[in-house]
Amino acid sequence: MVFASADVGFKQDVPQVQNTFLEDPVMASVLERLLPGDVLQEITPDLVHISEWANTEGAALVDRMEEDQPRLRQYDSWCRRVDELLVTEAWTKQKEIAAREGVVAIAYERKYGQYSRIYQMAKLMLWSTGAGLYSCPIAMTDGCARVIELIGTQEMKDQVFARLTSRDPSEFFTSGQWMTERPGGSDVGRTETQAVWNEEKKAWSVSGFKWFSSATDADVTMLLARTHDTNPTAVPGSMKAGSRGLSLYLARVRDDQGKLNGVRIHRLKDKVGTKALPTAELELDGMEAQLVGEEYRGVKNISAILNITRIYCGMNCTSAMQRFVLCAKEYARRREVFGALLKDQPLHLATLANMELQYRATSQFTFYCVAMLGRIESLDNNLPEIRDRDIPLLRLLTPILKVWSAKNAFYLSQEAMESYGGQGYMEETGIGRAMRDVLVNTIWEGTSNVLSLDVLRVMAETAGEALQQYSDAVRGMMAPLRSKPEWVKSAKSLEESLILIAIRFTSYSTPEGRNVLEASARGLAFAMADVIAGSLMCQHAAWSEAKAKANPSNTLAAAEANVDRISAQRWCEELYRRVDHQIQSLGQEERYEQDKQMLFALADARAAATASKAKNPISSSSAFGEAKL
Repeated sequence: MVFASADVGFKQDVPQVQNTFLEDPVMASVLERLLPGDVLQEITPDLVHISEWANTEGAALVDRMEEDQPRLRQYDSWCRRVDELLVTEAWTKQKEIAAREGVVAIAYERKYGQYSRIYQMAKLMLWSTGAGLYSCPIAMTDGCARVIELIGTQEMKDQVFARLTSRDPSEFFTSGQWMTERPGGSDVGRTETQAVWNEEKKAWSVSGFKWFSSATDADVTMLLARTHDTNPTAVPGSMKAGSRGLSLYLARVRDDQGKLNGVRIHRLKDKVGTKALPTAELELDGMEAQLVGEEYRGVKNISAILNITRIYCGMNCTSAMQRFVLCAKEYARRREVFGALLKDQPLHLATLANMELQYRATSQFTFYCVAMLGRIESLDNNLPEIRDRDIPLLRLLTPILKVWSAKNAFYLSQEAMESYGGQGYMEETGIGRAMRDVLVNTIWEGTSNVLSLDVLRVMAETAGEALQQYSDAVRGMMAPLRSKPEWVKSAKSLEESLILIAIRFTSYSTPEGRNVLEASARGLAFAMADVIAGSLMCQHAAWSEAKAKANPSNTLAAAEANVDRISAQRWCEELYRRVDHQIQSLGQEERYEQDKQMLFALADARAAATASKAKNPISSSSAFGEAKL
């Protein structure tokens, strides 16, 4: 008789994703719809190549980055302050690869015009699987490049922009983004860092404390600081309060000799995830910097960065979801439980289908925003469709995309872990690390609540025009489908959901209704994401159906059209009920006061009673009667 042992007995067939791009029909179909045929044909070999790299060399680099995490050596053996940031060779290698592969450059070379952004972000989506957390400094590098392109001086364009967008590893610069301080992260109006003009050096001298700086090893950085008034008649040291006093600055992190530019690394952050990424608290003392754009326009000038980095968050979340879904499906093909493969078991199949649906919806919404960004960057911004539609609509959609995709990705990370059973909880599968890393997207660049309130801010700033543009976009996508019997129910669900969203905004956009509207903000953001994703899925399904009809002998096209239709209709099936719950559950007039009572008032009352009792003690005999022996 043979007994099971460490070497004898059942061994699970290992699930493996060989080439993400070739194995994911969703991404391939989205790109086919959005890109001209000749462009797609030309870039496909590059996408296949980077996907293969990510699953081989890239995966090995990520493992080494996790095993040898960043360290800080503040002092040398002679007690001299050196602030040396130590990173693994694998991290340094990622910078070389990012440059050589043109992960930033593709967007600015604009070889394919408005389609260059789609190409770049598609490559980013595949590259980031093997880049680990290097996608973070790349996002900030891209954002910095865009700001300089828009409002930077010619010197900045020649000396910095050219290097941020270079394919030469020896020339390539990365950028940091230092906004967060101890008084507030998203509340930048409380910024303490100050900038004083140094006439002798013809530069601004920046001093303060930055509480959270990702990519501390960057070559340059963008940062906000409170600007000292340079008017000769002004009182020395006078500054404007709040966000009105902030300006945007660009600084080299180190000089040509590698010496830090007025920067002291206070400590590295001990984070829940993203541990391969060097993130630090920084003390700035006379950091030389140059003003970017006009004085006191800092918050407005960082909007271009936020558009870029929020889309990066959406794309990185989409990439993570892609990986979670592919791995879960691959495991379901190989794992047999209770006499059947997981892929044939109804409950597991339903769980995977829901994951697939979320991924499909997120892919459509993310690439929709990417395509819009590409048009804004490449076409004449005086064109009515760019000026009056794309620019304001993207401003509204980027916070919605970011908050929604981040929640979706973390949810899928949990489902992916469960789909592997106990093995999913083991570090070796990489799902745990991916879960910890993807969680940062719910916080970086604004938490769910902060971004949801930003959506309300856009609505208020545009006096409701943004909502009209959003509704027009959804209705425009559904217009060709309304007369088709198979799409009537989906179109009706989308239209009724739009009406619900509009009613909530218009009914409570008053001083009296402000609390209710704010309490509804998160639900509104999720509802708006669900609705536009639904319309995009319907639009894609209609395109897929037309392609299949044009090629009746193409059985693959027919199968894709069928799945696209099922996915879109299923998404819209329960949409109205979901949207109604999202909006109504948190935003009810009586709930604001009830929530305060439930969360704080009772605890405050108990604390007050305890304090009163301590101040005026009552004897046990008078309080409870004489004790009897």
